[in-house]
Amino acid sequence: MTDPSPLPDTSAAPRENAQPLPERSRIVQEHVRAAGLGSEVRELPDSARTAVQAAAALDCEVGAIGSSLLFLADGEPLLVMTSGRHRVDIALLTAAVGAQNVVMAPVTTVREVTGQAIGGVAPVGHPARVRTVVDVALRDYAVVWTAGGTPHTVMPMTFDELVSLTDGEVLAVAED
Repeated sequence: MTDPSPLPDTSAAPRENAQPLPERSRIVQEHVRAAGLGSEVRELPDSARTAVQAAAALDCEVGAIGSSLLFLADGEPLLVMTSGRHRVDIALLTAAVGAQNVVMAPVTTVREVTGQAIGGVAPVGHPARVRTVVDVALRDYAVVWTAGGTPHTVMPMTFDELVSLTDGEVLAVAED
């Protein structure tokens, strides 16, 4: 493990004196609670649209950021939760998911499939379930930070919680 810090306690009482979460983040929070997890969506003062921005705001390694990328695998949506330290290897991903063709989804498709904006796509909270792949490299971190439904929201969880929450397939999606 490269990040030995313990998982933050997110099961505490509701946020006091805080503004309500944006609608998309409230939907994400509902999905997390329905899955029985204690992770709490947190709003950041600045954008966390990129893994580098999120890592700086959270004072963690960029690799601990679970970047959400939507692809189309043979025309079907495929959400890839990859480590912020990686770029997805399309050929490796294509072979790993048994597809003939994998391409990045256009911006309009990302919004349509997830209901969320690029830079804020959470692992859940979408209008319908999306097949999800979780990068095995995220296992290296005690805490994985994912977007919380907007470019200004994040949430912490363990690798195992992320896999459970998304019912994700654990695969290597990038070569180190």
